[in-house]
Amino acid sequence: MKTAMRDIDERTNLAGNSMFELLLFRLGEAPGSDRRELFGINVFKVREILVMPEITVMVNSPPSVMGVANIRGQMITVINLPQIVGCNPTKGLGILLVTEFARTTQAFAVEEVNEIVRLEWKHVLSADNTGGGLVTSIARLDGSAENTRLAQVLDVEQILRDVFPQEHQAAQDAEVISKVHLPPGTVILAADDSAVARMMIEQGLKAMNVPFIMTKTGKEAWERLQMMANQAEAEGKSVKDKVALVLTDLEMPEMDGFTLTRNIKQDPRFKNIPVVIHSSLTGSTNEDHVKSVGADGYVAKFVAEELAATIHKVLTR
Repeated sequence: MKTAMRDIDERTNLAGNSMFELLLFRLGEAPGSDRRELFGINVFKVREILVMPEITVMVNSPPSVMGVANIRGQMITVINLPQIVGCNPTKGLGILLVTEFARTTQAFAVEEVNEIVRLEWKHVLSADNTGGGLVTSIARLDGSAENTRLAQVLDVEQILRDVFPQEHQAAQDAEVISKVHLPPGTVILAADDSAVARMMIEQGLKAMNVPFIMTKTGKEAWERLQMMANQAEAEGKSVKDKVALVLTDLEMPEMDGFTLTRNIKQDPRFKNIPVVIHSSLTGSTNEDHVKSVGADGYVAKFVAEELAATIHKVLTR
């Protein structure tokens, strides 16, 4: 137990230094090729790694669902990840990644697990409009080296929505979502690197009846915030007259949500702008670290009613 807690503390401290750990795995031969590309997932999302257990095939399951596995008394859905991305696992599916994501637990079957690498977020580049919508970013595994290895970071939010569309609906019931009132002339500045997450956030904010600006990375949000501060200064105003609140994801290429939050809170121009972190990285460890970097609120994805309640609470303090 002490070792596990020490590992968690160490990884949490990494986030404070704009770093994280990526678990690398392979899914088989890429379409039309014999190359076995590397894929990655944030270690914080991985609960455990297992040799493939016995799987019970469930009737009428989606095509990419292999069945369920009984793991420590919990029935967990097993998803055929190579099938989703179009790879051919010629070595078989020998490994199971059990993940915790946005309050859900699921397992992904993969061909093999390779290693865990420690990276700076600045070496993770946005892969927007590439990878058929299933890849959020490309990680440069050897940093700035000219011939660095690359790993594709999969958009788990998009994958789960594709596999279980009924359980991950983007549409929100506007009637049950509280309306949020911003100071006149202000907006919410939001940042998320996942296309499906941005769509769900946008629908939620529209249901709250609030104006917003959506960005795709922490770096883009930070640059937009500085631009708005310059505009406010030119107009003889404060940036608080333009931005009511910043809503940010945690995992984003180039600049993560921890760094964005820290930058905002350490800059005298922005320190009074509240920051709410909206993340699929759930759990008390992440919530405690959110407080340590100065965020004003934390809400797990994706329940629009809870997001509205958190935004309202932060704005009315």
